[in-house]
Amino acid sequence: MSTTSLPTSDHAAELRAAFLANGFTADGLLELLGAPAYAALARSETVPALRATRGDGPLACLVRLFLLQQPVPHVHAVAAFPADLALADGWLRREGDEVHATVDVRPYGGPDGEDWFIVSDLGCSVGGAGGIGSREEGVVLGVGGASTTLAGITVRTPVGSALDVGTGSGIQALHAAQHATRVTATDVNPRALEFTRLTLALSGAPEAELLAGSLFEPVGEATYDLIVSNPPFVISPGARLTYRDGGMGGDDLCRTLVQQAGARLNPGGYAQFLGNWQHVEGEDWHDRVRSWVPRGCDAWIVQRDVQDVTQYAELWLRDAGDHRTDPAEYASRYEDWLDEFEARKTKSVGFGWITLRRSDAAEPSIVIEEWPHSVEQPLGETVLAHFARQDYLRDHDDAALLEGYFALTEEVVQEQVGAPGAEDPEHVVLRQHRGMRRATKVDTVGAGFAGVCDGSLTAGRILDAIAQLVQEDPVVLRDRTPEAIRMLVEQGFLEPVAGPAQ
Repeated sequence: MSTTSLPTSDHAAELRAAFLANGFTADGLLELLGAPAYAALARSETVPALRATRGDGPLACLVRLFLLQQPVPHVHAVAAFPADLALADGWLRREGDEVHATVDVRPYGGPDGEDWFIVSDLGCSVGGAGGIGSREEGVVLGVGGASTTLAGITVRTPVGSALDVGTGSGIQALHAAQHATRVTATDVNPRALEFTRLTLALSGAPEAELLAGSLFEPVGEATYDLIVSNPPFVISPGARLTYRDGGMGGDDLCRTLVQQAGARLNPGGYAQFLGNWQHVEGEDWHDRVRSWVPRGCDAWIVQRDVQDVTQYAELWLRDAGDHRTDPAEYASRYEDWLDEFEARKTKSVGFGWITLRRSDAAEPSIVIEEWPHSVEQPLGETVLAHFARQDYLRDHDDAALLEGYFALTEEVVQEQVGAPGAEDPEHVVLRQHRGMRRATKVDTVGAGFAGVCDGSLTAGRILDAIAQLVQEDPVVLRDRTPEAIRMLVEQGFLEPVAGPAQ
């Protein structure tokens, strides 16, 4: 797989037109297969989809060829789309009266309804034929949960330049091409760059600058408005699989990527990554990742999941299909993983999102938190709002905060928790139904304050009114409440607003 020649993009426009005309799109797949078979594909179960494509229609032919990797009669392929062009360009190979796909092509719906196509190695599209489970060193994967997560959290403001580090099959570069004037994509695997070229061409996207090399080495001293990376972040004993194993010890690859990104960002630019980090005995993981943040950058780091070392090793052994090998070989590889973790005093591994913003602030804002709960994707606007609120809080001391105007964020609800029939609740919870979907406990003053924030009164005047209602000294209330206001603003329950028109 890692040595086969790849198709050319000479007739990608004609193939794209045929795919669209025949409904070989994300919506078309759902309509043809039905929801149960479509969902089964995401679990790498292909039998329902094979049953749904037993006909000889054009769409069924395309699905069996490029997504399920089943041979079809040459005569059916020619009737479905320009198969002879696909043969000439290398998308297909012929064996007797049948044709076979040489690459995996998965329809992929863009954020604004675009019809895109992700090209990867055979059998390496999540939701394709047989899942990943590949042990080929240079294999190039298709779209998966990690890549869609990164695409969903990425800031999508128009920018002049964007860089996709470790592009793989080009998913992040494809997204960036919609809002960046110039896109550069790099990968240590030259085959990945060719797959990116195919993905962009078949999706009708502009060409990108494609550079081979590790991390930022290919781009030299160039700087960008946006940097994204779904890097080979797996913490493993060695660098066996290029698509996932970074070849550096422990979490050094993620650390290096984050630390070097600051110097490659233009002022105001964002860098957004997925990553793994070690939880080391005797060390706070917050301190570990905090040390990665480069000078001049604000940061928002969210830990989404933690696995103990046995769970982590088993996950990635299965990812490579090692569980299907000889039991003794599997046990030996498992031992290698545990030996690696023991040598590094690693007890567990965290997974999450890292966002940097080049602010050059004298006192950078660095927020590191754990949030394993469900969120509402896409989160790009939520990321922008987070840093805007950090700017506001950094620029406003307590006195200025009390002179500010605030509004309760949309779709925040209040929940009162307590025993049935109790006169007063044990506590009050504010809960978001958008973005990060946070929930936070507040006291009755905090709940009352948030409930009347509509941008018409300053925070100080609201507190004075509350003090009168609860018969508390307004000076004392003003002194103790700014910390709670800061928390509500930082977590996105309250938004600073301009105040009423004068």
